[in-house]
Amino acid sequence: MAKLGIIAGAGKLPAQVINACTEAGREFAILAFEGSADPAEFDNLPVTWIKMSKLSAALKQARDAGVEELVMAGKIPRPSVLELMRDPRSAKFMAKVGTRILGDDNILSAVVKELEVAEGFRVIAPDQIIDGLLAVPGAYGALKPDDTARADIKRGLAVVHELGKLDIGQAAIVQNGLIIGVEGAEGTDALIGRCAEFVDPEQQGGVLVKAAKPGQEERVDLPAIGVSTLKASHKCGLRGVAVEAGRALVLERTELIKEADGAGLFVYGISNAD
Repeated sequence: MAKLGIIAGAGKLPAQVINACTEAGREFAILAFEGSADPAEFDNLPVTWIKMSKLSAALKQARDAGVEELVMAGKIPRPSVLELMRDPRSAKFMAKVGTRILGDDNILSAVVKELEVAEGFRVIAPDQIIDGLLAVPGAYGALKPDDTARADIKRGLAVVHELGKLDIGQAAIVQNGLIIGVEGAEGTDALIGRCAEFVDPEQQGGVLVKAAKPGQEERVDLPAIGVSTLKASHKCGLRGVAVEAGRALVLERTELIKEADGAGLFVYGISNAD
């Protein structure tokens, strides 16, 4: 197997990728973003700390270390144009794509193309490394959405797909047909926290719906849920979480199901039949 470069951001996914590589006996190198990745996840592991303003050096280090494939794992904050312009390679990239306002997916698609065409790496998806990472259809735990929740899921999915056409966000919260909130640049956990005061405790709790953007580059930044998503949803008073089967990631699956069942929440993979 080719040596893998793990570009690590925030969250639990980098550690899961590392564990999968270790179990498979695959050689890897960790390139962790300062200010995003958690140092505690890389105890006793060789890691190179990188930043957008020194991306050229990081890519050279990866090449010199024999890395052939790259995987992006975890949340990486969108850099400012000024930060990118401090790095010669990034500045050249920005000159190529232009400094117009781009959504996250447009930027990431351009980055993937640049890494493959200009830099010579192969970019692969995390689900090519971790078995069972992609969401599957149906209920994950003991609970299933009822008719009211299914209607909210359907409405939420339509809203998220419309958001995705504008390359804005990947999540929405719906309660009894009312759109409580949609995801922007702040991320899912912040969306849940922001919407807590708007979820009506006198009504049946709302539903968090996450789905990929239409035409999204599926090797990077697919929507994801984990234990932290379930904890935030429970605290907010939601009934459950639904994700698009085949186009979303379910992290820490065993722990997530345990958390959902304990909190009385459903976790549901949305299929074309729903």
